[in-house]
Order: sequence, then C-alpha cells, then structure tokens
Amino acid sequence: MNWIFLRYFIITNITYKWSISYICTMPDLPQKLLEKLALREKEGALRTLPKKNNLIDFSSNDYLGFAKNEVIYSNTFQRILKQGDFQNGASGSRLLSGNHPLYGDLETFLAQTHQTESALVFNSGYDANIGFFSSVPQRGDAVFYDEFIHVSIRDGVAMGHAKGYKFAHNNLGELQLLIQRVRANLQDGDIYVVTESVFSMDGDTPDLIALVDFCNKNRCHLIVDEAHAVGVFGPEGVGMVQELKLQHSVFARIVTFGKAMGCHGAAILGSNPLKRYLINFARSFIYTTGLTPHTIATILSAYEYVAQQGEKDQSQLKKNIVIFKEKMVGLQLQPHFIPSESAIQSCVVSGNIKVKTISKKLTEKGFDVRAILSPTVPEGQERLRFCIHSYNSKEEMELVLELLQSLI
Repeated sequence: MNWIFLRYFIITNITYKWSISYICTMPDLPQKLLEKLALREKEGALRTLPKKNNLIDFSSNDYLGFAKNEVIYSNTFQRILKQGDFQNGASGSRLLSGNHPLYGDLETFLAQTHQTESALVFNSGYDANIGFFSSVPQRGDAVFYDEFIHVSIRDGVAMGHAKGYKFAHNNLGELQLLIQRVRANLQDGDIYVVTESVFSMDGDTPDLIALVDFCNKNRCHLIVDEAHAVGVFGPEGVGMVQELKLQHSVFARIVTFGKAMGCHGAAILGSNPLKRYLINFARSFIYTTGLTPHTIATILSAYEYVAQQGEKDQSQLKKNIVIFKEKMVGLQLQPHFIPSESAIQSCVVSGNIKVKTISKKLTEKGFDVRAILSPTVPEGQERLRFCIHSYNSKEEMELVLELLQSLI
C-alpha cells in the first residue's frame, strides 16, 4: 500500500511540476520588441496599468460623476426588469444575433435628442472613428485633420484608402492653403475635414462657426468628434455643435458615452444614407460582438438623468472650472496652463522625467493628477492634465494648485 501511494505521489508530483512548467514557460519576445520596450523605459515613457486608488480625483473623464451615480444605476436596473429580457451578453454581432431591441430605442432616442436623421451605435469611440475613417473616405479622396486630433481618427485614416493631411492646431488659415494646394491635383475626389469640439489633451476648442462656414463654401464634409463635449455643453448635454446650432451643417458627429455620460460606447450621428453605408462597410461595426443590453440601458438612463436632473451637476462643474481658473491666476500659474474653458486644464511641464516626478509628489499628497508623456503629446509639451469634476470641492482644487505651485 505504501509503495502504491509513493508511486502515485511521484507520478502526480512530476505531472504537476510539468504542467506548471508548461504554463509558465512562454516563448521569448522578439529582440526588436524588447529593444522598443527598453527605449521607452529609458525615455521615461513606459506605460503600466495603474491600480485602483482612493485619491482625490483629478484624472478621470467622469466629469459629472455619472459613473458612480446611484440613480442612473437604479434606473438602469429597473429598465432591464421592465424589458423582461434577462440577457447577460449580446450573443453576437449586431448583424447576426446581437441587435437587441434596446438598440432601436437608443438610436431613435439619440437621433431625436441630437436633432439628426439617424444614429448608429458602436462599441466605443475608438471603434466609431476607425470604422468611419477607414470606410467612408475613398481612394482619390483627401482627409484633413487637426494635428492634435485623437489617435483613433489617425488610425482610421491610416487604415483607409484616402490620403491624410494634418494642419496646424485650430489654424483655419493653414487648412485653407493646404486644401487649395491639394485640390489642384485631386480631380473629382471628395474632401473631409475633421476636428474635435473639445480637444482631449489641451481642453481647447476650434472656431466651429468659422469652420462650418469654410466647409460649406469650399464643398468639404465636416466631421466633429464631440467625445469631451457631450454631457457637458449644450442644453441637456447635447454637445457643442448643437449649443452653437450647427447640427444641420455638419456631415457627421461622433458622440461617446464613456466620458461625462459615465457609461460606455459611442454613436455616429448623420444622415440615413450614411448609417446604411456604415452598416455595410464599417468593419469595426460588422465584425464585433455588440454591446450588452445592460450597457445600452445604462446609456438611455444616463441621457434620461441629464434631461431630468443633470442641470445641477452641469452648473456645479462650470462653477468649479471658474474656481480652478481663478485660483490658477491668483497663484500666477496661468503661464504654465494651456488656455481652456472646458473641464480639461493642462499644465505644461517639459520632460517626461520632470512631469512624472511632479505627478508622483502630488499623488503622495493624496491627489490623482496624471502626467501625459511624449509620444502621446509632442516632445517638450509633456503636461499634467487636470480633469475638473462637479464633485471636486473648492478646498481640493485650491490645495492641489498650491501644491503644484510649490513643486514648479
């Protein structure tokens, strides 16, 4: 009996060790990739995943606190119960089995709310942008994008067949000269111009009225990414384009729900033919599993909350932005900050090492302020990105700026 037990122990132990060795031993990373990682670490720009913390929030995109809003959470649950369809996942792409009835409710609601013909929901802002820009502009067309445009738009243009051209940030004069130069050799190609209503790294805005006027006069299709404006600007948080009453002069808008709306997903707003085209040709829409019914219900509940109770949160956010900027001026920090009227306030601190050091010291004092490093932003334009929220207190904002002044 003892020998049988010993034999069993030896065999199982060897098998266990072999299985652990098999699981833990992975092929080596190619040398070229190791060198790229080493270079990024040397430059002080190596990214790592952060852990959840209990610091005072000056880093998240949850401008109105909706991601933790209990009313939205409860209303979402009640909406699911009322629907009577207890489904955890989408079960497939929207073109197969994943087109849950809530999608129709949401897209009809979005089209009405944003005063457009149609809306098509994507899984994220990234998916929406690569889907649009990789499929809509065709070979022989040209896409002109602001040099500070989000990387998802750049990636979409790179995946497509049209030629992309960048113009100086918010510089309508340079855009005009560039289009004149390119158009001479463009023949019958269409021209697309893309910008953001609130830029994610600088927090500033283009002159949308002038840009719409220019595009109308020069037969250009204008696309506006409203990721950081929806929920914050416009009546009931509909965005800056509608706040300026320009919605009928823009070819397409991208609205996302993962920022101020506190949810997940995105939608492209435009004409009915555009929606029909994207359903047939946008690969990031066609070849992916749809959003869960719970996610769609959350988006509807968030919009409902904005319309019914969101004015208080929006008003408090605007007050907090004013308080932050007034304290910034009082401490003579204004020369370090990029001018912005939005919830994104960026303090330029050149050099990856230097900006990371200041961010770390602010963290040690209890403030979650993130360093934005190159190559995410141009070298020399590294920054501390302060995201202001409706739930930040006056004391928190004043103290973090006083600490910043002492560190700078």
